[in-house]
Amino acid sequence: MTRARPVVLSALLSSACLWAPLASAAGGADIAPPNVSSDAWPRIRKERIQKLLPQAMARANVDAWVLLCRENDNDPLADHVGCENAGGTAAFLFFRQGDGVRSLALSPAGEATALKDVGPLDEVVPLERGTDLYAQVAARLVAAKPARIAVNSSDNVTVADGLSASQRAALEKALSPALRKKLVSSEDLVSEWLSVKLPEEVDILRKAAALTSQLEVEAYRAVVPGRTRDVDVARFLRRRMAESGVGDAWAADQNPNVQSGPTRGHSHATERVIQPGDFIQTDFGIRVGGRWVTDIQRFAYVLAPGETKPPKEALEKWEKGKKGSRTALAALKPGARGWDVDKAQRDWMREAGSEPVMWGTGHPVGYWAHDVGPALSGAQKDQPAKGQAARVVRPGQVFAFDGFFAWKDGGPDLMRIVSVEEMAVVTATGAEYLIPPQEDLVLIPSPAPSGGPSGPGPTR
Repeated sequence: MTRARPVVLSALLSSACLWAPLASAAGGADIAPPNVSSDAWPRIRKERIQKLLPQAMARANVDAWVLLCRENDNDPLADHVGCENAGGTAAFLFFRQGDGVRSLALSPAGEATALKDVGPLDEVVPLERGTDLYAQVAARLVAAKPARIAVNSSDNVTVADGLSASQRAALEKALSPALRKKLVSSEDLVSEWLSVKLPEEVDILRKAAALTSQLEVEAYRAVVPGRTRDVDVARFLRRRMAESGVGDAWAADQNPNVQSGPTRGHSHATERVIQPGDFIQTDFGIRVGGRWVTDIQRFAYVLAPGETKPPKEALEKWEKGKKGSRTALAALKPGARGWDVDKAQRDWMREAGSEPVMWGTGHPVGYWAHDVGPALSGAQKDQPAKGQAARVVRPGQVFAFDGFFAWKDGGPDLMRIVSVEEMAVVTATGAEYLIPPQEDLVLIPSPAPSGGPSGPGPTR
């Protein structure tokens, strides 16, 4: 077990000390945030277009991709192709050519010079004011003779749904009936492209995951049972995020999600006071380099006064949840579907006596906490694989996934859950955790009842 240090517990919740960095209490040296240089993303995204986009287009069976950018209400993928600074409407075109891709932008002349300087594309064509952009796009498509043309309209992948209704109408009006019939959703292309990360990106995520885990353990060192609230733990982590210079992996109001009582799903930390006998679950993610995000959970157990280890029943629940995570990792391999990974854990949960849970085993993570790619879900009701769960796992994809064990907690609608969430990257032969997984619960001792006040009440 990982045991909290009683010597620091009573002091850490004072208003002067609650927000201290607590490097000594973490049981090791501080982990610095990944040093992501300002030029990293422009360089990385250019490499992604050159190396990964041709493979993604081939897997999605598309020959061309048309992406339209504009100011104020831009396409969600603008920053991934280089049109994040669009003013007037611009078209970014990608054509598959053998094992490579040729890329060009049809840009308003006033922005074309800057785009040539910093953009990741092969060619930038300036268009004078008043030029019919959609006619220019149509002409390029006629010359390329693609069999299938991807556009950003999707029912299933939100970031592949950036083409507005007016843009779609204008594009179709400019195309011949034959070309209109070749338009397909870009959701397969976008899923195949964004889900795979370059080795440099995996290294960034690995370092960010280590910091995420360290901060969660630090927060547990500051807990005083009977006084600390879930929201105090969350505030501690938010202060440490600010000190570390990292951002939120998802909505700030729900990051971190700290739960010491019955599970509340994706939610915010509450005023609940942490008590002996509680499992504490912290679901937490950070953003580094303004781009890459993590999603990791760490668990603690609050010992009763005089206890030196959790009761047998609590340890059994923890070990069963941990085994679920290991079972999912073993199933996470190239060629498997996301559904297959989810089913492997569902089978283990039934064997272990867990209550069913509504959530899938896991999801891709990287640019968003819930990134695009194969969903490790879909087997909750033994239904056939479909949608994102039917997508195939590939090397270079990064996932966050849980090891579940759930049990009823005093009422038909109240349930507690161990959900051992780790991050892993898929390799050529299987998958590996980005950082060493949590093996033991963080143990938080409780002060003896006769010992008097253990420290000040929780800060507000």
